[in-house]
Amino acid sequence: MSGPGARRRLLLDRSAGEARGVVLLDGRPERLLLAREGEPPAMEPGDAAVGRIRRMERALGAAFVDLGGGPDGVLALSGAAARLSEGQAVAVEVAAPARRGKGPALRLTGAGEGAPRRLTPARDIRERLQAFAPEETIVEGPAARDAADAAEEAALAVEHPLGGGASLAVEPTRGIVALDVDVGGFGGGFGSGDARRTRARVNAAAIAEGARLLRLKGLGGLAVFDLAGGAQDGEAVLAAARKAFAPDEPGVAYGPVSRLGVFHLALPWRSAPVAERLLDPDGRPSARTVAQRIARAIEREAASCTRVLARCAPDVALAASELRQALVERLGPRIDIAAEPGFAREAFEVRPND
Repeated sequence: MSGPGARRRLLLDRSAGEARGVVLLDGRPERLLLAREGEPPAMEPGDAAVGRIRRMERALGAAFVDLGGGPDGVLALSGAAARLSEGQAVAVEVAAPARRGKGPALRLTGAGEGAPRRLTPARDIRERLQAFAPEETIVEGPAARDAADAAEEAALAVEHPLGGGASLAVEPTRGIVALDVDVGGFGGGFGSGDARRTRARVNAAAIAEGARLLRLKGLGGLAVFDLAGGAQDGEAVLAAARKAFAPDEPGVAYGPVSRLGVFHLALPWRSAPVAERLLDPDGRPSARTVAQRIARAIEREAASCTRVLARCAPDVALAASELRQALVERLGPRIDIAAEPGFAREAFEVRPND
């Protein structure tokens, strides 16, 4: 829960080809930032650019804007934007980041001039991380790697324990993020008492955890909590939600609690979903993600041997070979990467090869 006494710590893990920034909230991961060599930094909300209108879709009330790279941005044709025409240069600001299958949402700021280009310099991962807790010192080293590994695992998990047998499942769908609260067998971690009070304590914990996990996973839009039990104390639920989602303000819209115990809210999109950075559309870790895991395993193994062999699936071996130069710069030319056609995408082996 993010109350007045909540403390945030910042950690930064750097490995060959990738940097991962982690914000811990009271010891648990709240944000995971990723920066990969060879991948352009995403445009963030508030970033400014000059674009050129590639296509007008007046029936949809939208213009598609060439930003000079990446997916076209989407500009709503309202107000002054309704008078624009195809081919026109426009000055815009990012309102919401790009997601899989969707370009960034834009707002018009004025007339543009020249070729499409980014106006706001991309912040490096250290600057982005520091902004979450300006007074905190950023920690690097083994503790940062452990924290980043744990944050990555949690960001990709569906079910999250709440204690006492209770759990929270977080599952994004095409239109909403569903958060299902399960009291479990006893709710033992939430004290004794009648069932209604136990459910109320579980629901309060689930709302606090849900807020943290949505930030960790980089999810926004419509979120729906299916709370434990039926009828709820709507005022208590709303108070718990306002406290838990305070770090996401401004822009959070709270709905009522239904008589079936369903609570809706809408969150602004502040980042692309972490899963889209780490997984392919089929839900498997991408070849690059597995290659980064191999790179970290090679760095660990190289500390205790003179030569290291990594065996992995062919597409992962190709991605890992693109990280080889960065590994050589760190460890020297003592790395072998072998493609194994029989290996599944997620499977790999890293061992001494002396």
